[in-house]
Amino acid sequence: MALQVGIVGLPNVGKSTLFNALTSAKAEAANYPFCTIDPNVGVVTVPDPRMDRITQFIKPQSVVPTTIEFVDIAGIVKGASQGEGLGNQFLSHIRQTDAIVHVVRCFDDPNIIHVAGSVDPTRDMEIINMELMLADLDTVDKRLKRIEKAARSTADKKLKLEYDVTLKIHTALGKGLPARSIEYNELEAPVVRDFHLLTMKPVLYACNVSDVDFAAGGNDWTRAVEKRAKEEGNNAILICSAMEAEIAQLPPEERQEFLASMNATEPGLHRLIREAYKLLGLQTYFTAGEKEVRAWTIRAGMKAPQAAGVIHTDFEKGFIRAETYHCEDLFKLGSEQAVKEAGKYRSEGKEYVVQDGDVLFFRFNV
Repeated sequence: MALQVGIVGLPNVGKSTLFNALTSAKAEAANYPFCTIDPNVGVVTVPDPRMDRITQFIKPQSVVPTTIEFVDIAGIVKGASQGEGLGNQFLSHIRQTDAIVHVVRCFDDPNIIHVAGSVDPTRDMEIINMELMLADLDTVDKRLKRIEKAARSTADKKLKLEYDVTLKIHTALGKGLPARSIEYNELEAPVVRDFHLLTMKPVLYACNVSDVDFAAGGNDWTRAVEKRAKEEGNNAILICSAMEAEIAQLPPEERQEFLASMNATEPGLHRLIREAYKLLGLQTYFTAGEKEVRAWTIRAGMKAPQAAGVIHTDFEKGFIRAETYHCEDLFKLGSEQAVKEAGKYRSEGKEYVVQDGDVLFFRFNV
């Protein structure tokens, strides 16, 4: 399952610079609002050092990592939900994404214009969050008006459920609460998913700081963002878009030395992906053989047949069993044969819950 993340923020907060660094794409980065006219989409391989280690013991003909897709849209301004700036044209581009990375400006630079005239990240957070809520309110309001009359006069349980859920969300948004703040039962949840609401998506705040503040571990602005994010039940991470752009241009052999000079052990991309996975409850399993070592993304808690279905629906339909061991056992014991001899190679049935880092081989019959 490909993970798709939308990148949002006010103009000139470093969104497109970060996007360019993460994806090595060519989104235009310029010092004025709306320089990104169309949504930019970049597919990035997910870095996983475990894959490199697996290939040390199993020599494959090819290696296929899993991927994450970033969608960068034009900067949102106050009033976007009513058409200010480039408005809903761009909000619609992130309705299909799984999560949102909200880039917040936590640096001061007189050479880079701030659309609100000053640096105030918590104010900026409120502006974007309000625009997302207003856009959702507009969506829900239209749906409510469309089904209200029929729902009140029908015996159709499905329509009545849709109406009740829509009304519940409409009430919450009207109070300034995001749709994700409401609890939904197992009947309501599929209805809500069908709405593709922006405020249902989990949010990760990316505090864009100067290289000096990045090396120092943040500043007063980032601490304010972290506090606000925690109050919302979300997470915040530090990132330096300018530094990420510089790292992206370096030869691989020079990157680690550069990172060490900035008090960093890994590029920002790694942290973003790890936090995005955590937000969405995702994990990785591997298939490994002489032809290919490949990573697969699944939701935590998936059982073996559903995990097999990520490869192909026939694998799930005709599932017989999964032969599995954990990659850490391979690293410790040195070979698949040694794993078997140590009794770590297992045969699991339909109720087996796949673990992060499992190496799986599926037996199926269709």
